[in-house]
Amino acid sequence: MKIGKRLITILLIVVMVFITVSCAAGGKSDNGKSEGGDIWSFFKVKDEAAQANAAEAEAQADAANAAAAAANAAAESAAQAAADLAGQLKAAQAAADAAKAAASAAQAAADSGKDSGKWYDIDEFIKDNYGMLIENPFIKTSDNAISTFSADVDTASYTYFRKLVNAGYGIEDLIRSDGSNIRTEEMINYFSYDYSGPEAGELFGINAQISDCPWNDGAVLLCLGLKAGRAEKVSGNNLVFLIDVSGSMGSADKLELLKKAFNYLTKQLTGDDTVSIVTYASGEKVMLEGCSGSKADTILKTVNSLKASGSTNGQAGIQKAYEIAKEYYIEGGNNRIIMASDGDLNVGISEPGELKRFIAGKRDEGIYLSVLGFGTGNYRDDNMEALADNGNGVYYYIDGAAEAEKVFGTDLLGTLYTVAEDLKLQITFDSLYVDSYRLVGYENRLMKAEDFNNDKKDAGDVGAGHSVTVCYELKLKNYAKTAGATWLKLAVRYKKPGETVSLLNEYNIGESVYTNNPNTDFRFICAVVETSMLLHRSSYLGNINIDDISALLKSLYLWDSYKTEFRDLVNKLAR
Repeated sequence: MKIGKRLITILLIVVMVFITVSCAAGGKSDNGKSEGGDIWSFFKVKDEAAQANAAEAEAQADAANAAAAAANAAAESAAQAAADLAGQLKAAQAAADAAKAAASAAQAAADSGKDSGKWYDIDEFIKDNYGMLIENPFIKTSDNAISTFSADVDTASYTYFRKLVNAGYGIEDLIRSDGSNIRTEEMINYFSYDYSGPEAGELFGINAQISDCPWNDGAVLLCLGLKAGRAEKVSGNNLVFLIDVSGSMGSADKLELLKKAFNYLTKQLTGDDTVSIVTYASGEKVMLEGCSGSKADTILKTVNSLKASGSTNGQAGIQKAYEIAKEYYIEGGNNRIIMASDGDLNVGISEPGELKRFIAGKRDEGIYLSVLGFGTGNYRDDNMEALADNGNGVYYYIDGAAEAEKVFGTDLLGTLYTVAEDLKLQITFDSLYVDSYRLVGYENRLMKAEDFNNDKKDAGDVGAGHSVTVCYELKLKNYAKTAGATWLKLAVRYKKPGETVSLLNEYNIGESVYTNNPNTDFRFICAVVETSMLLHRSSYLGNINIDDISALLKSLYLWDSYKTEFRDLVNKLAR
């Protein structure tokens, strides 16, 4: 737009100079009479002008020469500007072509694993998928039979999706604008499923079901569900709320919504809890320090007094929050910073890589960081996810009062209490029965196989009562359904909170959990996965469309209000 305005300005200068020259040089003939044609008929030339003396004619000639020189200079300037513009346009086109080529190459690299059997460089794949979704490909078990990744119980993608649909976004709008921000695993893990809890001596209940894949006729779908146990009683909560009060938080769906969320939280707190509030904008400010959780009126008065203004220096606020959390540290308790922001950090640390390094250096002090995301427009999903992932916390997106009540009411134990740190999953497929596999989602959670046994490698944390669901598309060999055949081994590695050495549990899964009649949870998960794949324009989805997904959901008996809400959202998109 700036280039266009510049060019128009230059052209106007040239035209004006041309008119000046024409008036001075072409407007009169040697005998002083007007010869400009119709364009000059608007001007009346007095008879006296015809008898102008030689001195006046000479002056006019000088003026004409000066105007001509100005015209030449303007023309040269215009030519140079045009050349500069052409160069800029050429560079812009080259950059666009390069970006398009890079995107095509990246997707081609992912797609190449479908049937070629070629393996990809896991280091490059992990690096490329931070902030950019490239779907996991099919992998031949004969090339690499091991799939390793970090668990994830974040739910932000689903609530962000819900907000956009409720705001009137259609399916094509979602695909064009925010499809890459919708992470499949976060869509799935938002919902509760009828999973069995852990057996005696174990932290997770393991649930598995395999049936035909509804979007891929040549594959079956494995759904794995891990259900965490309840938290043991802790000594108390040391909570430091780090609240963004910059100008970008001024809308009703940001700071004002956060204030409503505190109404639900204060109802859950007791005298054993300590609450501090730190705000940040252009700088940080301690609004409340070491307040007893029983003083709900004091906490709410402080929060309700907050106003939005200024830039967003997140770094200063984060540093101060950690200082206060350390000062009021409760031994044996839950020490946690809860950050509320739209993620638009425009001063200080502002890039996901910088955030990762800063927060990673703090997490070993026994203080966790969870994140609450608010708003749209300038919302920085990548910043918010980086903060929670590297702070050993959970990332929520708050799209309304109902979600605020869920996070700080119904799901409070899972929000505040971690029962497993650095949860890693590793699946080893038996190439005798499984020809190839594809992990659905978790693109930016992939890990190298050797990192599974490395207790220094950070992974996701799981809160009390949370569940983790994982799906794989499997292409089986002809004799895979032999009775009793073991198709894969699931290894689960995690640490108990505060410990440095991990525990390992292993499970065999195969033909015994295959069924032609999957349960409602399995079919609902399929609908969620298909919706996410549709938003990504997945090359693996086949001919499934939003009407097919809507029809599937209508065929299910859903008693859970959150699941029926998802059905309603899909119906909106199908209209």
